Amino acid sequence: MGLQLLKEAILIRTVEEKLLSLFSEGKLNGTVHTCIGQEFSAVSIVNNLDNNDFVFSNHRGHGHYISKTKDIKGLIAEVMGKKSGACRGVGGSQHLHHKNYYSNGIQGSIVPVSAGIAYANKLKINKSIGLVYIGDGTFGEGVLYETFNIISLLEIPLLIVCEDNEISQSTKQSNNLSGSIINRVESFGIKSYSANTNEY
Repeated sequence: MGLQLLKEAILIRTVEEKLLSLFSEGKLNGTVHTCIGQEFSAVSIVNNLDNNDFVFSNHRGHGHYISKTKDIKGLIAEVMGKKSGACRGVGGSQHLHHKNYYSNGIQGSIVPVSAGIAYANKLKINKSIGLVYIGDGTFGEGVLYETFNIISLLEIPLLIVCEDNEISQSTKQSNNLSGSIINRVESFGIKSYSANTNEY
């Protein structure tokens, strides 16, 4: 991994720690879900995208946001509810938008939306792809499997990254998920890969 990506991962960790500090001081607008421990997932993938490629993220999306937009001030101001924020202070931690970056806190909802945008790009023949980040908890949502089916049938250019931290909010994966995540994806004929960012 390049030095620049390592610096960005450390920057993301620093921002997340600062947000936790601001939250404990009661200075944030609403709650905050950090991506501490998942920084390399953001920097190693997002920084390989083109400017026209889009990113959809979830409730733990600050690292993805920073990697895609480099807009740290806009992120912090947004989470603090300030008008100078990325969404004028009304999107908060989970509902961010900046150029080709989008996020939503509703579990699984971002997958069909991102597939739709990626399909539109395919029809436009503009060679752009989409990237959507999900967590292992999303595998309990039926809409995910419906989207897998459509992605496979229509050969939609969408990269789905599952950040598997083996816990769904506060529930251990072993208590709510049977079988293998990667086998579930492969059953739809979708090319799948597995990596461990802790090995970098």
